[in-house]
Amino acid sequence: LPQYPSNALNYNLTWSTDGVINEYCEPCEAIVEGELVEVPPLEEREEFSLDGVTYEAFNTSGGLGTLAETLKGKVRTLNYRTIRYPGHAAIMKALLNDLGLRHRRDVLKDIFESALPATLQDVVIVFVTVSGRRNGRLLQETYANKIYSHRVGNVVRSAIQITTASGICAVLDMLADGTLPAKGFVRQEDIALDAFLANRFGRAYAQHETASRLAG
Repeated sequence: LPQYPSNALNYNLTWSTDGVINEYCEPCEAIVEGELVEVPPLEEREEFSLDGVTYEAFNTSGGLGTLAETLKGKVRTLNYRTIRYPGHAAIMKALLNDLGLRHRRDVLKDIFESALPATLQDVVIVFVTVSGRRNGRLLQETYANKIYSHRVGNVVRSAIQITTASGICAVLDMLADGTLPAKGFVRQEDIALDAFLANRFGRAYAQHETASRLAG
């Protein structure tokens, strides 16, 4: 997300335009009532507040990876949502559905890249909420984190650049040092969060951590 939104979409280009459009148009995997299903993008909008700022979140495709398959039949509900500033989803639904630009993605891409400036002043927000019963009591636990753009060496990198590169490099580093198995398919959920955050690259996610986790 841009740190300083200044247009009706409350959005700047910070990564692949094709990637943004695809996640707004393609079906989204989710678990509903314990079953693996596909749900429409841009739907099931919700709002939440973090550090006094209100955000909206809605279904987008591609974010769960293999997690839905792993947890199928083990959890009642699982979904992946993209976070934006309020008002973004409504405008995108008008563009994609009412104006039919989901069928003319090249036109939408040209509009975005002609009208929305890029920015290095962005923030990546991670917001995970889990609820369930522990010792017979219904509890909720939330993990929230913000990663901001900052200087890496002598170059200012955007938050999305830092988090993308850090995630890839951390996994390769853990593979090289033997933390991860050298053979077979390793799912993202097979990598322990504590081990990831302790890695020299993965700690980029921990530097600006704002949430506290409940003791187990």
